[in-house]
Amino acid sequence: MSSSLYDHLLLIGTLSLLSLYFVIKTFKERLFPNPHLPPGSLGWPLIGESLEFLRSGHSPQPERFTRDRMEKYNPQVFKTSLLGESMAVFCGPAGNKFLFSNENKLVNLWWPRSVKKLLESSLVNAVGDEAKKMKRMIMTSLDQDALKRYVGRMDLATQHHIRKHWEGKEEVKVYPTVNLYTFELSCHLFASIDDPIQVSKLAHQFHIFLKGVIHFPINIPGTRFYSASKAANEIKKELRLIARQRRDALDKKIASAGQDLLSHLLLSTDAGGRFLSESEIVDNLLLLLFASHDTTTSVITCVIKYLAELPEVFEMVLREQLDIAKSKEAGELLKWEDIQKMRYSWNVVYEVLRLMPPIRGAFREAIVDFTYAGYTIPKGWKLCWTPASTTKDPGFFPNAEDFVASRYEGAGPAPYSFVPFGGGPRICMGNEYARPQILVFLHTIVKRFKWDLLIPDEKIPYDPMPAPSQGLPVRLQPRQSSA
Repeated sequence: MSSSLYDHLLLIGTLSLLSLYFVIKTFKERLFPNPHLPPGSLGWPLIGESLEFLRSGHSPQPERFTRDRMEKYNPQVFKTSLLGESMAVFCGPAGNKFLFSNENKLVNLWWPRSVKKLLESSLVNAVGDEAKKMKRMIMTSLDQDALKRYVGRMDLATQHHIRKHWEGKEEVKVYPTVNLYTFELSCHLFASIDDPIQVSKLAHQFHIFLKGVIHFPINIPGTRFYSASKAANEIKKELRLIARQRRDALDKKIASAGQDLLSHLLLSTDAGGRFLSESEIVDNLLLLLFASHDTTTSVITCVIKYLAELPEVFEMVLREQLDIAKSKEAGELLKWEDIQKMRYSWNVVYEVLRLMPPIRGAFREAIVDFTYAGYTIPKGWKLCWTPASTTKDPGFFPNAEDFVASRYEGAGPAPYSFVPFGGGPRICMGNEYARPQILVFLHTIVKRFKWDLLIPDEKIPYDPMPAPSQGLPVRLQPRQSSA
């Protein structure tokens, strides 16, 4: 028997055994459930309750997937099966606190297999000390000192974007236009990618990538994951070329070490003196471009929607932003100190985050057996926290369906009841970056325009983040003064 035939048969045999193992495991969990596990349902074999979860994202109340199961099974924790994984969903402030407080003790960050495959050499797949070292290197370009330097550049980029894509227009589709803005800004700040053709090419691939990044990891033509995988390869190919060109420019002293995140990752070592590999640099850059613009696009779009629906809120945001503008010299750019003055505007953003969270949750994995709320959580089980378990609960947010920006004044919501960016050591690393990015855009847009929704009842499904089904078209009304 030839070695190639032997290898082929060995591969088929291994895949068959793995498939048999997963089939037996799937049916065993359903036919002979562990009585010590949290109550709940694992749904259908293999697909679990994934279809119900995905369908609920297209309903007017996506939080009902979680709330219904909390009411039916247990308000603290319940079991389900999503994207091929048995999972315990931790609910309420106590569940959030437990997961965020036990990172690297009882749980580790976990992502669905689709994400891990598409971002294989990035922080997504790093754990323990490796994750800490890698995150420390990346966060150098996202810490407060870096953000202070970014604010003026964000202001310039935002003004340029508004002049090019908003001014002189009677109507604008908010979601795709803002998506272009956030992506251009991330490309500029993190890798100095400013060529419009190059940015447009990358943005096209990112749109495909986003649709399949959190999906069943079935890599056959016609599936979302297959398309996302091809798009990821194209993005990585482009980023690899950009990284090599930058390394050459650094060697020739044409580029500087402090130019952006890309230069920093190419030149820096971790605490052990190790440089990141090219694959690690490319995959982490892909991760940051993904994390820094898609969620922010969703948030800005939803803020635009609510400001159109709530004219009294718009006027209070406008008043705050005009006061800041009047305190500056003509042509003077925004500074970090100006961002700190935008307290009411940020409370408005917070309330939008509560009513329409940009993500439906995030995941952990149990690294040891442990007990929670009287139930056994086995090692290897996947765990989930979700804003849906608290953000519409009138026990934490009185008149929960109403828009009340003052909720965040004073002591604000109860601890761990409002966690739009997660918490603990693995809190969303783009949360501090998102704040100036959103507020700088808000400052610029409200000074120049008012707007009306052209489709007032437009649906905003999760796919995987809130995205208006028609792009949120608005009719613009230029203001008399843009002071």
